Amino acid sequence: MLGSPDRELALPASPAPHGVLANLRRALALEFPQITADKSALAFGIPSLDAALGGGLATGALHEIAAAREAEIPAATGFALILAARNRGPVVWIAEDMALAENGAPYGAGLEDLGLAPERLIAVRAAKSRDVLWAMEEALAGAGGPGGPGGPGAVIGEIRTGIDFLATRRLSFAAGRGRALALLLRSAPANEPSAAATRFLVGAAPSRPSSGAIPMACGPGPPRFCVRLTRNRRGPLGAWMLEFDRVEQRCNAPADREPVAETALDRPRQALTLPPNSGVPGFGNHESVDIGNIRCRPRGRVAAEGGGVG
Repeated sequence: MLGSPDRELALPASPAPHGVLANLRRALALEFPQITADKSALAFGIPSLDAALGGGLATGALHEIAAAREAEIPAATGFALILAARNRGPVVWIAEDMALAENGAPYGAGLEDLGLAPERLIAVRAAKSRDVLWAMEEALAGAGGPGGPGGPGAVIGEIRTGIDFLATRRLSFAAGRGRALALLLRSAPANEPSAAATRFLVGAAPSRPSSGAIPMACGPGPPRFCVRLTRNRRGPLGAWMLEFDRVEQRCNAPADREPVAETALDRPRQALTLPPNSGVPGFGNHESVDIGNIRCRPRGRVAAEGGGVG
């Protein structure tokens, strides 16, 4: 009888400690699939950068590649393509019409320089940024599974407008179901929330001259990138100067790197406006810095890969 002194109330048994941990792991796997899943990472081969990323750039995750400013879109494009080329499988490039009109489309010869065979690239045009995000999600959930047989190795989406947290969360979940790289290429965003595992702020850096008796007689050397890790779910932030080796198809930390002065914030127009034919990489004399052929506009103007803007 209930309340009888010869009987005790049966209390619910507390869950075993290992059961609580298992439930917590399952909950974390649903919330952050790109962090908890046992996936491979693409190592850069630069110890400090790989350590910050927890062993390398995580596959099956969303990463943001942002240009330091509008003029650095070609450099950010080159960096995104270098990352995408390292993961096996087709690379799906999705861009809205405005981005293609302003920056041009990927160019075959430039793709080969970055280790990406042109036949691996699948280009998709979208009318608006929301169409780009929808196409990215569909590509990541393609037939065969992302990164698997028939699925893409990387999906790059280029947008010109802002993106809300919910949209990045959906892309992060879609990427977390497979082993593909999801790369969101954009101009420098505001400090807005994002579900991306990392955010890289990329700009062009002056290339060292090619070897020769006369400086610059053989043209600029390997492309260089100023890369700042401004968001990282796996470790600390930092900044690196990276040089891409076209022969080895890898990024290196240049031994002869020099500090680059930041743009004067109190007088931006004076700092960024130089007279034509000034000889300064990226300003005025554009013909002297067109070295990359990564993107070309319909009217034939070629965008630079590094060392300036074309």
